[in-house]
Amino acid sequence: MNDMAHNEESRLYINSLARGLQLLTAFTADRPAMKLGDLAVAAGMTKSAAQRFAFTLVALGYLHKNEATKVYSLAPSSLEIGLRYLQTNQLIKTANPYVHALNRACQETCIVAELDGHDVVYIARFPTHREMFVNMPIGMRLPVYCTATGRSILACLPDEAAFALLAACDRVAYTSETITDLGRLKSLLVEARERGFAWANGEYYNGDINISAAILAPNGKPIGAVNISAPSTRWTLATAIAELGPQVVETARAIASSNLAPAR
Repeated sequence: MNDMAHNEESRLYINSLARGLQLLTAFTADRPAMKLGDLAVAAGMTKSAAQRFAFTLVALGYLHKNEATKVYSLAPSSLEIGLRYLQTNQLIKTANPYVHALNRACQETCIVAELDGHDVVYIARFPTHREMFVNMPIGMRLPVYCTATGRSILACLPDEAAFALLAACDRVAYTSETITDLGRLKSLLVEARERGFAWANGEYYNGDINISAAILAPNGKPIGAVNISAPSTRWTLATAIAELGPQVVETARAIASSNLAPAR
């Protein structure tokens, strides 16, 4: 039984709370606003249930309802939960000055990410002041298998755990460069361990080279990663590995040497 199924069977599990959050997360970039029927379908619940949850969330200020069109959308208060995470996360507080310095040094977009399930999630970001063709906002989720951030973190896990996570991913080819073969991915983790950092070349976004090093807690477990996103219009993979690799490793080590809590 997986962790989700186990949690749902617990007597401590509050189904109504879970379903309310399910309604909130039904909104996406492709579905920014919906009428009740569409919202119910997107959230995977009946229209009557969606109506009750939507009414409550509107009353609490997390949803907005246009009374003329009957269309629902997220309200500004929905940002509060994510904001609290950004304000209280120790890794973000510790990493920010170091990643900002890295951004100034390499003049490319620098990111801190954490592992969450089969994805990495961006939790801090310092954009380049030069031309940037990829929008990578805080909170964005990317697959662990085809990103340097994901591979750098997996490379610091025991083989059994890392390989099991790779095998569990739905390894979609987002571009012609996406590496989906499990054997090749395993070899890239070995390479990342030897180098101290991982790379990915246009595997999620065409033309985006990313170089990443894991941030280790005092107990040696990875708690996140530092990533540099370098466009192929300014870099080749070889120059990114040679020049940005040492910088990202140095930054990750500096963050790790600061006052970080052990990995969860």
